[in-house]
Amino acid sequence: METRANYVLIGAFTLAVIAAAFGFVLWFQSLHTTKQRSPLRVIFEGPASGLRNGGNVNFNGIRIGEVVSVKLDNPRRVVALAMIENNAPLRKDTLVGLEFQGLTGVAAISLKGGEEAAPPVPLDEDGIPVLTADPNALQDVTEAIRATLQNVNRIVAENQQSVKNSLKNLEVFTEALARNSEKIDNVMLKVDGVMGKADNLMLGLNAIAGGNNGSELNLMVKSIRELADNVDKRTNLLINDGRRTLADISRAVNNFDRNPSRVIFGGSNNAAPEPAPAAAPGPRRRQ
Repeated sequence: METRANYVLIGAFTLAVIAAAFGFVLWFQSLHTTKQRSPLRVIFEGPASGLRNGGNVNFNGIRIGEVVSVKLDNPRRVVALAMIENNAPLRKDTLVGLEFQGLTGVAAISLKGGEEAAPPVPLDEDGIPVLTADPNALQDVTEAIRATLQNVNRIVAENQQSVKNSLKNLEVFTEALARNSEKIDNVMLKVDGVMGKADNLMLGLNAIAGGNNGSELNLMVKSIRELADNVDKRTNLLINDGRRTLADISRAVNNFDRNPSRVIFGGSNNAAPEPAPAAAPGPRRRQ
């Protein structure tokens, strides 16, 4: 029993230490953030459409803080409180307005410009710096949004008939697809069949080219080569025979030119025999 109580105390102490460390980290982080940022009050003399808590505060397009509260000071004035970085170069003549991310995006406080030699931002009664938005800038933003929406509306109105025709054509097309769904299925089945035959053909070609390590293709190539060699040999023989025949014909023509009678009648066998040589005188006898 006493051992179990010791375990409970050790666990409680460990949890307390972890909670204290976690709280210290949060406190240190909040203190560090507080030291880096300071409040800024922005007054809008008119509507501030789209501005809400968590909205960005941008200086020359760069985010330097965020809006922490938005409230109405009177029916015609909106007061926004923001936390911004201490190193933001704000001046008394810094221009304040609203900027939007698209037509339906959340509005952000836009801070622009200011001379370096200008005095710092004036302080409100409670010591918080305060800037007043330019009503003309807000009106320009509102007018730009309205003009854009009017342009979109005008484009839609001018092309209303075209939009209707496009929708009607789309409806007719979908109805035609629905009516011919069976034909389309049959066509797709035929296409699948053709693709299957093509696959089989490619497999056959692949088998011829690569089946059994390409032996079938090698045999075909070898047979074609042997046939070509045989044709070449026979052609050479015919050429040689033709050359010999032409040589014989040429020889016969030459003989005919030199002695046509011999070629026609053949050689004469009635030629006179040559005289026999005289006998040598023998030795004289002694008397």
